[in-house]
Amino acid sequence: MIVNRQRGVNVAVKPLEAFFERVRKELRFPQNAVTVQFISDAAMARLNQNFRHKRGPTDVLSFPVNGGSRQQKSPPYVGDIAISPQTARRNARRFSRTFPAEMRILILHGMLHLAGFDHETDHGEMDRLERRLRRRLGVV
Repeated sequence: MIVNRQRGVNVAVKPLEAFFERVRKELRFPQNAVTVQFISDAAMARLNQNFRHKRGPTDVLSFPVNGGSRQQKSPPYVGDIAISPQTARRNARRFSRTFPAEMRILILHGMLHLAGFDHETDHGEMDRLERRLRRRLGVV
């Protein structure tokens, strides 16, 4: 499920919901196992400070129910993802991508974190899988 809780950036939610469903199926998450919330930069900065002890907003944060460890079978509810469309829009410009493509990349990235992947500690495993899934799902 995707919930738009911000008003700063116009987001076409329906196409992102379709992409979200494709990723959910690809990662074999149960239906209704993940909630994605689009939030303001200010709300994201608070979450980033509270949970990562870093100042300012980031583009995406994931909050896995299982604490981020990979399990053989997904629990009924996997976790939550917060995305800041304001930061995503800035990053899209910086990386010369469209805003919708950047939002799809962030949904995929957040869901991989919920699946237990951590690009900071896994010696490139998450990055390789993300690149492969981006190609398969048509996200450049």
